[in-house]
Amino acid sequence: MNMTDLERGRVSKREFVQRFARRGNLPLPVAQQAYDAMIEELLDLVGQGNRVTLTGFGKFYPQEHKGHRVRFGEGGDDGSDEIGDYTVLKFSATRAVNRSIDVGDR
Repeated sequence: MNMTDLERGRVSKREFVQRFARRGNLPLPVAQQAYDAMIEELLDLVGQGNRVTLTGFGKFYPQEHKGHRVRFGEGGDDGSDEIGDYTVLKFSATRAVNRSIDVGDR
């Protein structure tokens, strides 16, 4: 990862998988396969309305949002559109995880 990415606080999927492959002493293809399988399973479970709790880390869950009118659309006479109800993926870290994050002064 270059300094520009570090300064912006961004880590790409590729960099993340490479880092956890190194940390776990895993071959990169195995780490990539594990990452892909974990994300797919997480999205499948939450997409079915389940909460996924990773003990000691946190929980992932679906959160419903009510639809609303937007002004930047092209559909209505006044240039607005309706967005229907939708669901988003939410994450809530455990207290211990939140305490372990020390970003320091930014």
